[in-house]
Amino acid sequence: MKILFYNHTGTVSGAERVLMMILGRLNRDRYEPVVVCPENSRLMEMIRAAGVRTRGLQALEARFTWRVDRMIRYLLSFAAVIRCARNVVKDEAPDAIHANSIRAGLVMSAATLGLRVPVIWHAHDILPRHPLSTAIRLFTCTTSQNRILAVSHAVADRFRGVVLRPLTHRVPITVIHNAVDLDRFQPDENAGQEIRSELDLSATQPVVGIVGQLTPRKGQLELIEAFSQVAREIPDSLLLIIGEPLFNRDQEYAKKLKQVAQALGISDRVCFLGNRDDVPKVMRGLDVLVVNSHQEPFALTVLEGLASGTAVLATAVGGTPEMVRHRENGYLVSSRDHAELSNAILALLRDKNLRRQLGRNGRFDAIAKFSIDRFMKEIESLYRGVFESGKTPQHETLTPLKSN
Repeated sequence: MKILFYNHTGTVSGAERVLMMILGRLNRDRYEPVVVCPENSRLMEMIRAAGVRTRGLQALEARFTWRVDRMIRYLLSFAAVIRCARNVVKDEAPDAIHANSIRAGLVMSAATLGLRVPVIWHAHDILPRHPLSTAIRLFTCTTSQNRILAVSHAVADRFRGVVLRPLTHRVPITVIHNAVDLDRFQPDENAGQEIRSELDLSATQPVVGIVGQLTPRKGQLELIEAFSQVAREIPDSLLLIIGEPLFNRDQEYAKKLKQVAQALGISDRVCFLGNRDDVPKVMRGLDVLVVNSHQEPFALTVLEGLASGTAVLATAVGGTPEMVRHRENGYLVSSRDHAELSNAILALLRDKNLRRQLGRNGRFDAIAKFSIDRFMKEIESLYRGVFESGKTPQHETLTPLKSN
């Protein structure tokens, strides 16, 4: 079975890491992967290094906007990419297409109109409340060849919305939770002490960390503001911020984070580590991993924290409650509530036994529910279902959706 994977951007973020996981574990005796992505990109380099054949395509320029001039520019970008993508699909003649984002799904569904090639939209994001979201939902109904693969029930519920509720058989939605590398992310006290030594931290110093791209929706700014209260009550506590800006105007946001830390008088208590290749080791050195997102489809960082046996403190948004159970395998707080966030950090830093309990339970759940083996079995089952049902998955029993 030949599967054409399409990624609309060459920048490597969460969705691209999931794509690399699939490509690295895909049964090559049964499936032949070909990846279409932007030329001369970091993603293309990584895919080629993994021994997978690639086809180059220009990057798609498209975002949600209210500005007419930008919308016109984005539509022109869509038209150009769709035209080239259709030529690639005709040339490759795949049995199915795995589009690795909602925007990638739009491109490939438009590019394959009339070709009867099933297109799996891998929805890694929660659709915003915007008229264009309704248009996207309606577009999925234009052909029975579309199939939605959601990373969480929260993503599936939002994608379905009101428009697709009566059209379950026309546009099937399957939920497959992401996975974590249990060998790469695992508890290791020695590695935790090693990274503390490298960062010139003592073995007992209270350390909080946040990992992810520097962007407003990840909530680093609000965490810094909340941490100012923590620093007052626990003077030797330290906040590590791991990540770098990747998209849009995030460079300005990164500068603002440092300015706010300086203005709050805690610049000596906030350490910006940038992008790191040793994130598993860093996570082991943390007392608390904070995931302070305003919205989160299904954060890989949460899974990595659970697998590492680190106490995870996260906002109860999007798909996060599908991973974290409050005070059982992690700690949940409301989004954008500074007082609740700072109080939760203080409570965890002051209670070593609770942190250990959360860490043990988190590791157990990661093994039981979020292994790569489980993930790949479900992914390949989806591929087989699409192929064996005559490329029109009308009769598959879907993962039941639930409300959040």
